[in-house]
Amino acid sequence: MNRITDHPVLGRTEKKCIEFFLDDTKMSARSGETIAAALLANNIRTLRYHEASGSPRGIYCNIGHCFECRVEVDGKTGVRACMTEVCSGMRVYRQQQLPRPFQEGGREG
Repeated sequence: MNRITDHPVLGRTEKKCIEFFLDDTKMSARSGETIAAALLANNIRTLRYHEASGSPRGIYCNIGHCFECRVEVDGKTGVRACMTEVCSGMRVYRQQQLPRPFQEGGREG
């Protein structure tokens, strides 16, 4: 696990451990963590793929601004991992490459 357990200012960070699933693989988290924090602690970096290029995307701003960390959570797509608290038993799936919002050469329509 890649977690800070003894912070020089905050002290010991002992919180209840919970389990959730990423792509049907059991992961551990600490209560109160966001999905993004739990995934980073479990060495997960790629969460989806870019709509146009197919390049891997992951956690970028970690403050809810950029939408790079979109995942599927319990059947709901487009959930920002950095803004959503992980819950025990939660099912998180990496989103496959999403449909392109624009066609080549300009806007659709």
